[in-house]
This record gives sequence, C-alpha cells and structure tokens, in this order.
Amino acid sequence: MGIISALGTPWQFDFFRHALLAATMVGVLTGLVGVVVVLRRMSYIGHGMSHAVFGGAVVGYVAGVNFYLAAGAWGFASALLINQATRRRQIGADAAIGIVTTASFALGVALISRAKSVTRNFDAALFGNLLGVTGVDLVVIGGVLLFAVAVFVFAYKQLLFMVFDPEVAPAFGVRTGRLDALVALILAATIIASIRIMGVTLIAASIVIPPVTARLLTDRFSMMLMLSAALGGAIAFAGIYASYYVDVASGASIVLLSTAVFAATLLAVVIRQWRRTGRLDVEALDAPASEALLG
Repeated sequence: MGIISALGTPWQFDFFRHALLAATMVGVLTGLVGVVVVLRRMSYIGHGMSHAVFGGAVVGYVAGVNFYLAAGAWGFASALLINQATRRRQIGADAAIGIVTTASFALGVALISRAKSVTRNFDAALFGNLLGVTGVDLVVIGGVLLFAVAVFVFAYKQLLFMVFDPEVAPAFGVRTGRLDALVALILAATIIASIRIMGVTLIAASIVIPPVTARLLTDRFSMMLMLSAALGGAIAFAGIYASYYVDVASGASIVLLSTAVFAATLLAVVIRQWRRTGRLDVEALDAPASEALLG
C-alpha cells in the first residue's frame, strides 16, 4: 500500500495531471512524426528546427506577440524555406537546415544578450518545464496530434512513396513537392507544440529515439508507426513520473529513459541474434529493404 500511495500522490496536483497528459501526447506525436524523419535520414532536422523555433519565440517575446503565434509563424516559414532549399540539387538538406536554423537561433541569442531579463523566461523553452503546462498547451498539443494522425491515415500510401521512392512517386500521381512541404509543416508544428515539455535541447532525441527503437523490433512500416508512437507515449508517461520523484527537468528525464529503453532493446536484439546464429551480423541491424518496410 505504501508504494501505491506514493505513486498516487502526484495525482493530487493539477500541474502534474496536466504535465502527464501533455507529455504523453507529445510522446505519441514525436514518435509518429519521427518515423518519417528517421527513415528519410533527416534526423538532424529535428535538432535544427527546434533551434529555429527558439529564435522565433524570442522575437515574439520581445515584440509582445503570443508564443504560439510567433513560434508558429517562424517555424513554418523556416520549414518551408528548408524544404525549398533542399529541392535544389546544389544545396544538401543538412546544409540548408544548418544555415536556416543556426541563423534563427543566433538571432534569439543576440536578442537575449541585449535584454538580460528575457533569459529567465526561456529556461523552460531550453530545458522543458514540468510546472508550466497550461490548458492552452494541452489544446495545442492535442490539435497537432489529431492533425498528424489524420495526415498519416489519409496520406499513408503517398507517404510510403515519398519515403522509399520519391523519384518514381510522381509517375503514380504523388505530388512529392506538396507532400514534402506538408511533412515539414507537421514537423514544425510538432516541435512548437512540444517545446515547453521537452525543451529546445532535447526535442531531437524524442523525435529520433522511439522510431529507431521501433525499427529494431519490426521491419514493417505500418507496425513501425504504431510501435514508435506507443513507445513515445509510454516512455513520456513514465518519464514524467520519474522527473517528479528525482526532481530533474521533465525533458531530460524522458530522454534518459528513452535512451535506456533503446539500449535494452538493442542488447536484447543482439543477444537474440547471437543465440540464433552464433555470431553477430552487423548488417542485420541496419535498415531493412524497402520491400520489407512496405509490407
């Protein structure tokens, strides 16, 4: 009864219930969107976009504009700019992301250095804040999650083409340009909705680790989507609990737990493979053939 009572104690507080719901939705959201990011080998974009959104948030604060309006407009503009830049053969995706996002982050840092009082207000944006979740945050996160799920459900086949065979996709009527822009906007919205829970410095990990862990457990794209979303939500739920008891930033707690789950999963896969074959085949741990994922 002592353990059960201790686990139930945090539920007495409104801030904890809000944080738990928000973190779980964020975990599902980042786990779902992260699958496309990981399979397209654009993991760096999560890190970069979070920095771009931070710059927009600082500009909005200095200008007296609502956080979501400022960060949203800035994040969407950055996403579209990156998307257009990467479609030019002369510019690689990593270079485009680096230029746009580091410039945005540098602008935010410059504004903070000019107005020292701004620093305190962006601790949560940098590291996440368990205490700062509001009803508006819950509505925004829930709205983005529903939108992302709708896109993945109704554009599932188009997303398959875009991820695995973007050059052939137009021949089958898939408008890859519009789909690329839509995915970029969903990613930007995901980061904007998640930034107050995870913080700028940890969002990229929450987008990458659950999909990679799910990849170790399945070779089917549809299953990977569901498993990654489930892992993201469950780990975020447990991470919020852990952050309450050990008194650390919620984002850090979630990412550390997610890393531990990934490490345990990888170890289990390696041991299972060793028992089956008597040797370690490194290539077996790499991404599977597209045909397997399409199943």
